[in-house]
Amino acid sequence: MLRFLASTALHLLGNAIGLLIAALVLPGFEVRPVGFIVSVLFFTVVGVLFSPFVLKMAVQYAPALRGGIALVTTFVGLLLTNIFTDGLEINGVTAWVLAPLIVWLSVLLAAIILPMLLFKKALASDSGNRATLPPIR
Repeated sequence: MLRFLASTALHLLGNAIGLLIAALVLPGFEVRPVGFIVSVLFFTVVGVLFSPFVLKMAVQYAPALRGGIALVTTFVGLLLTNIFTDGLEINGVTAWVLAPLIVWLSVLLAAIILPMLLFKKALASDSGNRATLPPIR
């Protein structure tokens, strides 16, 4: 359960960072402060729910898309978040093309870097609790 909560927290934080970076970099990508939290929550839920569906569809109909599942899921998440929340607005072809890439890349980097920063102490203490095998001679 603790692992699930930590994973969820990292997803939420990574998505928040990704949306903020896209808002800073892309003209036509706007995150409103009032609806930001709702948008991040909605975007995260959409990503979690649609990822298995998009993977199944890609495997069945377009196997070449398997590597781009995260990008497709990010696009769908942005589209639905744009439609159903007031905290995110995307306008223009450039923003629609680059936003999924920027958000996906930001989330990927956050997924690599944040655990090392946030859970450094827990990871260090966990590695000390593992039984080690004697060297093979």
